[in-house]
Amino acid sequence: MKISEFAGDNSLEALKQEMLSPASGEYRPDWFRSVGYGYFERNEKGADEEIVRDTPSGRRAAGIYSLFTLPRPQIYKNDLIVGSLRPLFIDLTPEQKADSARLNAMYPERNFFTHCDHFASDFETVLTVGIPGLKRKIEGSKAAHSDDPDAVDFLLSMELALKGLSERIRAHGELAKKLAAECDNDPAETARLDFIRGNCEALLEGAPQTFSQGLQLVWMIHSCYLYEGRYAMALGRIDQYLYPLFKKDIDAGNITCEEAELLVANTFAKICEKRILGGDDVVNICIGGVDADGNNAVNELSFCVLRAVRDVNMPGPNLSARIAPDTPDEFLDECLKVIGTGLGYPALMNDMANIPALLRYGYDLKDVRNYCMVGCIENFLPGQQPPWNDGRFDPINYLEKMLLDGDTLQNAAAECGVKSDAQGGKISSPDDIQSMEDFMNIYTLLLDKAVKEYVETANRYMSVPDPENYNSPFLSLFAQFCIERGKDINNGGSKYPSIHGAALMGVGTVSDSLAAIEKIVFVDRAAKLSEIVQAMRDNYEGHDELHALALAAPKYGNNDDFVDRYAVWYTQHLSDEFRKYHTYDGGGFYTAMAANTSNINAGMALGATPDGRLAGKPLSDAASPTYGCDTRGVTSTLLSVSKPDYTNCACGTVVNQKFAPSAFADGKREKLLKLIRVYFSRGGQEVQINSTSRKILIDAMEHPENYRSLVVRVSGFSALYVTLAKEVQLDILSRTQHDDI
Repeated sequence: MKISEFAGDNSLEALKQEMLSPASGEYRPDWFRSVGYGYFERNEKGADEEIVRDTPSGRRAAGIYSLFTLPRPQIYKNDLIVGSLRPLFIDLTPEQKADSARLNAMYPERNFFTHCDHFASDFETVLTVGIPGLKRKIEGSKAAHSDDPDAVDFLLSMELALKGLSERIRAHGELAKKLAAECDNDPAETARLDFIRGNCEALLEGAPQTFSQGLQLVWMIHSCYLYEGRYAMALGRIDQYLYPLFKKDIDAGNITCEEAELLVANTFAKICEKRILGGDDVVNICIGGVDADGNNAVNELSFCVLRAVRDVNMPGPNLSARIAPDTPDEFLDECLKVIGTGLGYPALMNDMANIPALLRYGYDLKDVRNYCMVGCIENFLPGQQPPWNDGRFDPINYLEKMLLDGDTLQNAAAECGVKSDAQGGKISSPDDIQSMEDFMNIYTLLLDKAVKEYVETANRYMSVPDPENYNSPFLSLFAQFCIERGKDINNGGSKYPSIHGAALMGVGTVSDSLAAIEKIVFVDRAAKLSEIVQAMRDNYEGHDELHALALAAPKYGNNDDFVDRYAVWYTQHLSDEFRKYHTYDGGGFYTAMAANTSNINAGMALGATPDGRLAGKPLSDAASPTYGCDTRGVTSTLLSVSKPDYTNCACGTVVNQKFAPSAFADGKREKLLKLIRVYFSRGGQEVQINSTSRKILIDAMEHPENYRSLVVRVSGFSALYVTLAKEVQLDILSRTQHDDI
């Protein structure tokens, strides 16, 4: 029976409705981990079998095994690919909660800053060899490391974690078989459950042989990450590693593109399950780009994945589309059609900026060409490096400190040799600065010192005192070389060391502020620097004329080199400075132009700035110009934004743009496609687009009950508009809307 015969046209919507039913209790993966720490004492297959030892690795693996095997499996009535979070929502007594907390305190978990999640797996290997193949690799590595007890110990823990995955798959297959026996009078339902059972049983025997088996294995691994409590675990280049199985099924007539799309959508819908049941997740999925040889990698599955995300129409599947010069226009146009629905997906990523940016860090070219994204937009080499982490670096704070703190100004000026006059007088006030060059020398010194402090702080946060007690045997199964080396992914197991992303905040605010100072003080001499400082202290109250001058000064986003050159300097200098440093284990510090919604909170904590921005107002968002200041149209905006050299930003950037829905109509969409091509050819790194009209956004704020399913692009992710904080809604609303191209 064909998939379409037991999965009707309404199965996706029916599945989403099923997931809406409330779950009992709290989301408690920690409980299931805590009850399994005694597994290492059991030996069910005989005394000659070596099982995990009473070590940190062994006890953690025992907890993972119980986490995967104790919760009862869940199969929704409209599931095609199984694996649900619902069994982890349980009620615990106060005594059970206390007991769980006590046990888990003995085995602390890594967090985002210590490389826990935001990771993309080496799915290609596991799809090639299957679960039995991974087990054989572990056995071979145990033999190779027989004289290394630490390696053998960790390999045994990986083996038990892998067994937990196998048992979880087995349990779902057995449940499907049981349910099928109970509905033998419904041929379609029996066929659906037999389909699930057959996929699960096949995965226990060998490598996946069909597209549905491959997709089932990928999703079961991903859902196990969620069982561990990990967040933002990416699915990576799903159109590449699943394509061989897809093509095999298509060529054999076992599946159609429409049926593959249905399977993918059925899977992606469950990305939203955590949000529905109580929580959140951002799962980045990457399509398109180039292959290992640098050739166009877009294929039929790329289109299926794109349409599946459109069909799901919910935030969670954070789709990213890699665009290269030879990416077919047909694919980019299909991306724009999906964006034009209002979904905000996919974000468009430029291979010609991202690949050179990553190559700066000494990675192999074939690995770089296989990059994907994790979390929002962060570039990542799947299965090659420990999980991602990042932080925010806010240069505008140091400009404020330089201007408002006299001691900081005097000390920095003395340190970098800036004098107040030709006779070598000391800088004692802002008015002693004689030129914009001197101003920039002082500011640059403060930024360089801040970068050094940031790196030192980040490295303190990233390292853990006893890494052997923080290992990740399940995660390490899906990173290259961990099995071969017998080492944890965060302890030398992966091919490359850790990396950290420094998200550079407020390029528009910084560039506009520097341009305003140069224009008003050093070019037009319309005011003294001390007057700007006082206006900032007074939030421009009583300084109306100076405020008007600040607002009229050149603004980033209008293709004006006077201000744009500061964005070029900002990107180049800070990236160069961060590249001087390494993470605690020898990896690199990336830079990014991405803020999510941090520009709002950062602005709340900041006073008025030289560009005319008032105290408490948001900073410019990510790599975008300050909203409302890009007044010369989208072409000028993107010409400005593409001037910085984004091959410096190995993490990635976020450029938010908003177009009227009419821009996506046939006959107009072609202009938008050409605009993006030109923007990328000039070096633009990323662009993401909202296409919901201002009128609808305003009405949604006033009548949220009418817009519960309205999805918008926030920054590096999409979300339901009515669930966002009012400050975030207003930030989206304030984006310049382009009605024409």
